Amino acid sequence: MKQEKNILNFDGLYGDDYGRYSSEYIFLELIATRSQTFDWRIKPHIHLQLFQVFIVQSGSLLFQEAIKEQEFTAPCIMLIPPTKLHGLVYNPDVEGYILTISESIIEDIFKTSNSIWKTFEEIHVLSHFEEKVFDKIQRTLVSIEFELFNENPERFLMLRAYLTEFFICLHRLTKQEEAQKSDSLMMAYFRKFQQSIKHSKYPKSIPEFAEDLNITPVHLNRICKAVAGKSAIELVHQNLINEAQKYLLHTSYSISEIAFLLKFEYPNYFAKLFKKYVGISPNEFRLQDRK
Repeated sequence: MKQEKNILNFDGLYGDDYGRYSSEYIFLELIATRSQTFDWRIKPHIHLQLFQVFIVQSGSLLFQEAIKEQEFTAPCIMLIPPTKLHGLVYNPDVEGYILTISESIIEDIFKTSNSIWKTFEEIHVLSHFEEKVFDKIQRTLVSIEFELFNENPERFLMLRAYLTEFFICLHRLTKQEEAQKSDSLMMAYFRKFQQSIKHSKYPKSIPEFAEDLNITPVHLNRICKAVAGKSAIELVHQNLINEAQKYLLHTSYSISEIAFLLKFEYPNYFAKLFKKYVGISPNEFRLQDRK
């Protein structure tokens, strides 16, 4: 039997075998400070109780998760919750910061807001945002750095305030990116559905179209309503009517022949559907064009 390898894990920062977890742990450092010590290659590992935020201001890196890896260029922000496997291979030109904070601090700040806390339960890589949003996050990080490394009165209260602002900004940014990705995915499904309508052999049911897209008919209808304001079957019918209009305008086929070419079982059903969408019968449409 093949022996399983143990997952590399740390109570403290990467490479610190003697680090001890603290419920009040907060640390901020440049990406280069620790990474160049390890020749810019951070092996896949986990932190048992520490949450990390990587703010990449310039340069590029390869980000490794449990089952995938992806290249990113600045600016980008990575949110890594405790126990989430991650590794990084940096280009030496990379610049930015790593904020490491005890999970218990975030839990305490957002204990009355489950929606915010749930945002930070999974890995997120944020890379689509406006420059002014990234600037605001960086300014808040500078304020955290100032309070963290100066012995000012009430510094922990100020740190808590800045950390609250910092993580709320990240929460909002995460939700915005999730919405953008959802919109992009929705449009991708819609475009594939449109192509499928044009190239599929009829008759073909909406469940069959949905199966081709690996989504449910209900989901397909939601997408069509959101994008086009019409149901999936209405879009299918509209495509058939568009094809029928071409035949009526540019050929001498009879109404029955056009119905047959478009795979309608009964010509009268074709005529009824045509009138529903166009407002006049196929014959009237053809005669109207010849006037």
